[in-house]
Amino acid sequence: MMASIGGQTLAPVALGCMNLSHAYGTPPQKSDSIKLLNQALDLGYNMLDTAALYGFGANESLLAEAVGHRRHEFFLASKCGMFKGPDGKRAIDGRPETIRKTCEDSLQRLNTDVIDLYYLHRWDKSVPIEESIGELSRLVEEGKIKHIGLSEVSANTIAKANAVHKIAAVQSEYSLWSRNPEIAVIEQCQKIDATFVSFSPVGRGMLTGEVKDNQFVAGDIRLAMPRFSDEHFESNLSLVRQFESVLPMFAEENGFSINDNRGSTPTLAQLALAWTLKKAPNSIALPGTTSLQHLEENWNAQQLSVSDELLRVIDGIIPQNKIAGGRYNAATQREIDTEEF
Repeated sequence: MMASIGGQTLAPVALGCMNLSHAYGTPPQKSDSIKLLNQALDLGYNMLDTAALYGFGANESLLAEAVGHRRHEFFLASKCGMFKGPDGKRAIDGRPETIRKTCEDSLQRLNTDVIDLYYLHRWDKSVPIEESIGELSRLVEEGKIKHIGLSEVSANTIAKANAVHKIAAVQSEYSLWSRNPEIAVIEQCQKIDATFVSFSPVGRGMLTGEVKDNQFVAGDIRLAMPRFSDEHFESNLSLVRQFESVLPMFAEENGFSINDNRGSTPTLAQLALAWTLKKAPNSIALPGTTSLQHLEENWNAQQLSVSDELLRVIDGIIPQNKIAGGRYNAATQREIDTEEF
């Protein structure tokens, strides 16, 4: 099972690097992040995903320091359109001049001549998508980026963008508890031959079975997400416990037994990852982690498969309409363009 972006053959599991600099409380020590990034390449990961937003540039700089000397070993994805604004806060700006400036800054931080895949991180709704994509197409012509991607957009916006320039990949939140791309985006990606990239494929940690409460540290973005609120958390945790009940079936389907001598049996996170890859053809799952153990576990998920029968069982346990709470709070929800259930 392999995927491709713009003709480049890639593994179906890539590494989202955000966690190393951004969004989940205090980032790990730089030395630990450098070790993890190199271990990822050693394991065989061949796509690393970063953004100007992550750590307000710190994540891109980290990649350059950690694995810049191994640049030929990985497909590099970064993003524009959402970054640190003049007031020091997160800003969304899709104007052509801002996209160009962000790209040039990213190239410097990444210490590279070209970014393989450059996403518009968020569509700035005050700027026609055609204008933003037009500037990205000029960056392609100039050799600063190779391929254009979109993030958190609707099928209609994808079609408009693709009419200006070929869209190579579309990134959306997709997991067993965030199935919005099934409305239209996955189908639209197939229609235009764009690779679908699933971010947060283990439900921001929830689908690993390791999140037992919602007492997150300061700076953790889940504190502002309705699904993790006191109002909804216990209901969603109950669904995850039911999800855990199918692990024996998943293990058996993949040739493991209770007395298996190959080591640990498949994990819930691996089942969640295998589910996304089964559901979305020619897709890439993009989990992030700060754990070396989870890094290897995620990578090995591509060796596991989910049968049609197991899909039916899982769908019966966690249908979309049973998930309590929205993906984002109201303010953030207004910023995105995806179709919603």
